[in-house]
Amino acid sequence: MTTNGEHLRIRYDEGCLAAHALNLVGDRWAMLAVRELVFAPKRFQMLRAGLPGISASVLNGRLAQLQAVGIVRHDSRLGIYCLTPAGLGLLPVLRALCHWALTVPGHDPSRFISPSALMISMGVTLQQHPADPLRAGFDFGSEAFEMRLGVADISTVAVERPDAAFVLHGSGNDLAAAVYGGAPLADLAGRGRIRIDGDQAAAQGFVDHFSLRVPATG
Repeated sequence: MTTNGEHLRIRYDEGCLAAHALNLVGDRWAMLAVRELVFAPKRFQMLRAGLPGISASVLNGRLAQLQAVGIVRHDSRLGIYCLTPAGLGLLPVLRALCHWALTVPGHDPSRFISPSALMISMGVTLQQHPADPLRAGFDFGSEAFEMRLGVADISTVAVERPDAAFVLHGSGNDLAAAVYGGAPLADLAGRGRIRIDGDQAAAQGFVDHFSLRVPATG
């Protein structure tokens, strides 16, 4: 990617590696477009649905820039965008940004949260691993995921239909409230904000592992 100088927009004329990275992904919306592709390829309209503040023309421009520097690939035959290996390498960067955001004030979880954003955030807000592996399903309507908590790891995959002891249904913000809001899942379900299929007690036990605070270490 460093040899792709003809496509690289130089905003920071420095030899610093951080400056080089920001030359590639530092434009507004670029990293959030990457976020929306972390778990699965998407068509343009689904990508835009996860970025409601962006115009079609700006998203087209960002995708073109990310393609030019080898972060995104476009399959014109299928009409989908996906991340290249270099693009997938940005997932730890997104997680690090989420972790850092937990340490500074001003976060407003009532603002729009996409399904991918919630799934990524849960990767850094796990407070403790369970004694035995757990698996959860999340269905956002247009997207669905399975998340597995191991005794020492956490993994998330996009699926067509979750297969787990329980599946939580709702919007990104409603399921974020289920995970982080502190209200019992039964209350949220009773008010129609979410739906729970399967073992409700297991679902409550699962979300109780997460909190919007920096996880304790050691």
